[in-house]
Amino acid sequence: MTVSMRALLPLLSGALIAGSAAAQTPAASSNPYDPLKTFAPLTLPDPAGTIRTGAGTPGPAFWQNRVDYSIEARLDPTAKTLGGQEVVTYTNNSPDALDILWFQMDQNLYRTDSRAGGFSARRRAGSTDGYVVEAVEVKSGRNWVAVPHLIDDTRMRVTLPAPLAPSGGKVEVRVRYHYTVPSDDFGGRTGWLTTPNGDIFSIAQWYPRLQVYDDLRGWDTLPYLANEFYLEYGAFDYAITVPDDMIVAGSGALTNPAEVLSSDQRARLAQAQSSPTTVVIRTPEEVAAATAPTGEKTWRFHMDHTRDVAFSASRAFVWDAARIDLPGGKTALAQSVYPVESVGQDKWSRSTEYLKHAVETFSGWYPYPWPNAINVAGPASGMEYPGIVFDGIEDAGKTLFWITAHEIGHSWFPMIVGFDERRHAWMDEGFNTFIDVYESDAFQNGVYGPKRDGEYAPRDGTPADQMAVIMDDQAAPAIMTRADAIQEKYRHPITYFKSAFGLTLLREDILGPDRFDPAFRKFIADWAYKHPQPSDFFRAMESAGGEDLSWFWNGWYLNNWRNDLAVTSVAYTGGDKAKGVDVTLENRDQLVLPATLRVAWADGTHADLRVPVETWMQRGSHVFHFDGTAEVTSATVDPDHRLPDRDRSNNEGKPAA
Repeated sequence: MTVSMRALLPLLSGALIAGSAAAQTPAASSNPYDPLKTFAPLTLPDPAGTIRTGAGTPGPAFWQNRVDYSIEARLDPTAKTLGGQEVVTYTNNSPDALDILWFQMDQNLYRTDSRAGGFSARRRAGSTDGYVVEAVEVKSGRNWVAVPHLIDDTRMRVTLPAPLAPSGGKVEVRVRYHYTVPSDDFGGRTGWLTTPNGDIFSIAQWYPRLQVYDDLRGWDTLPYLANEFYLEYGAFDYAITVPDDMIVAGSGALTNPAEVLSSDQRARLAQAQSSPTTVVIRTPEEVAAATAPTGEKTWRFHMDHTRDVAFSASRAFVWDAARIDLPGGKTALAQSVYPVESVGQDKWSRSTEYLKHAVETFSGWYPYPWPNAINVAGPASGMEYPGIVFDGIEDAGKTLFWITAHEIGHSWFPMIVGFDERRHAWMDEGFNTFIDVYESDAFQNGVYGPKRDGEYAPRDGTPADQMAVIMDDQAAPAIMTRADAIQEKYRHPITYFKSAFGLTLLREDILGPDRFDPAFRKFIADWAYKHPQPSDFFRAMESAGGEDLSWFWNGWYLNNWRNDLAVTSVAYTGGDKAKGVDVTLENRDQLVLPATLRVAWADGTHADLRVPVETWMQRGSHVFHFDGTAEVTSATVDPDHRLPDRDRSNNEGKPAA
């Protein structure tokens, strides 16, 4: 049927006038919620295309450059210096010819004139001279040719003698360098400390590393201020020369055990490879009996599909190990090294047990890919690198379990899934904290759980109650804020806790495990050893999870919106309790989340109704009907405190007397 526009105008005018009048009622105007804002069309930061698809996967035109490293280094424990030479093979898979390469020079963080000195006063204590670069050369035929290089803070630009061809061009760059290892006064990521049986060196960010050249920004050259890494993947062969009384634990596989280990140590390692329980490789008694060095040993390691390597060395190490059981019948080896003073069944003697369990649990998301997982007690506490993590020598009990699980969890985020931590620390820290929650629940029936207590917010109650405190602080930054711009007071609450809690909401309350888990596993598998961005994750979870989640990304990640649901009326239908009860629910703030509405009857029974987010797509108030004939005692929204509701005083209502 065709109707003329002229005939429709009176009807449209009447409808608009009526709608306008309804919008101006006191009840509507008193509610600040704006559905058009919450459900506005969302344009994600990074566009989809043939490189990164609308389904959140690498597209048919996806490319990523590759970096392979061969490194020879010597650690001088007396002078506290490390010197070495690296040969970098850089493969340009991009469609662009490259005339320069950019390196990360992280040791320059410790210079007194570093940009980080203005960012954090703590960085100035115990400073060093950073990297001393002795030579930068490029392979030309059989010869090495010196090339210009410029060091600017924590970056180094190397000018190539000729542009590197796109789509597979390769160049070899050799860098000779040395630096002073910072002491543990800096804390955190790398350093050394003294124990009764010798110094422990935890060595990380110890060689110039290539910056990422990607499809979004070209060279991504953010300076190193505080947040961590964005690195290319490749294979590593590296060798560490130390005095022959030292044990070296490093990322990847030890390739020359016969040259550096005693026959007893090799036999015990072989036993550990098939043992589900911890086997001691080097005992406290053997540490005490160690003699002075008579020469040097070179420890050689190899690691594939990795973006970095790190190691620790000491004559003071007790060493133990156990078999890790992986999907498909594969195995790896959990190892721990720690000083004698950390020995104890409530202390580091259980580290390998914790490590083994965490790796086995996390492998349910994606199988652990490397031959070893190593926990080191030393100066760098609470820091992660591929296949090896650094924790504190005084950690014990629940703290040791939590930090071990958290740090090795970083093997998945960002070591397997290569997030850009410099810009998006919430991805690696939040995703990792999210999987930590379930590991704490799983280990020995939750003896160290739940990892959902009040460590992030000064309020008792459920994690949702704690989250509500953070979200109620309107000075708190949005999750998607650049990592270095987030003040320290908000770093854990936002980068770790809010990010992780958002994933928990998405899994348990929005999608449900049956939709979330396959989508999350697919995202990990699709982006293993690649560089996804936040937009890729958002699209992936929508596409594989089967849900338009733009309202959630907008409210939880791009803004710091708050959630407030209120029961405003509980009335028997038509004034007759035999006809059931009508409950009026309001959404009073900008963040919407699916909720449970519960009606309790006088006989002790109750009925639950799911309130979908679509309830609030056009309005801020809705009446829900419950059938029943008994007397109603109360109606409560979010009765189990699963949502970060900012005002729980209005969550319950009762029928009028």
